[in-house]
Amino acid sequence: MRNVGFIDAMSTETIGIDHIYITVSDLTRSERFYDCVMRILGFRKNTFTNEGDHHIQYYNRHFGFVLRPARGNQSKYDALAPGLHHFCFRVEDSASVDAIAKRFAEDGVTCSSPQLYPEYAPDYYAIFFSDPDGIRLEVTNYRQERRNRFDDWEHA
Repeated sequence: MRNVGFIDAMSTETIGIDHIYITVSDLTRSERFYDCVMRILGFRKNTFTNEGDHHIQYYNRHFGFVLRPARGNQSKYDALAPGLHHFCFRVEDSASVDAIAKRFAEDGVTCSSPQLYPEYAPDYYAIFFSDPDGIRLEVTNYRQERRNRFDDWEHA
């Protein structure tokens, strides 16, 4: 990937993702699914009401992942329609990806086999799965390119 260098040196740096909202067709069904997945991924849970709707928030030290009920008759998720293509969780290393895949299998969450995807990056190791609405999710390792970028941002 080519660095186009468009960041203004005087701009404010965005330091992370604060929260992601996912709209789901059946909140109860999705809550059961995400309770299992997010527990395995180390998230905590709370609930709240916003705009009159019950919301379920999973959170860790870095960001929140919120479920809210859809309004109206929504069609099934389409990864190639405008909007979210997929969401990827990052874990420390490939051993963590393996451990998560094992826990998913034990708890009945269907995912791909953990494997290396050298077509993405030499050390890209991941699993893929979908939520009850078909939203594509992924867990990948913290790759060397990302570590280098973080550690040496001035030269990235």
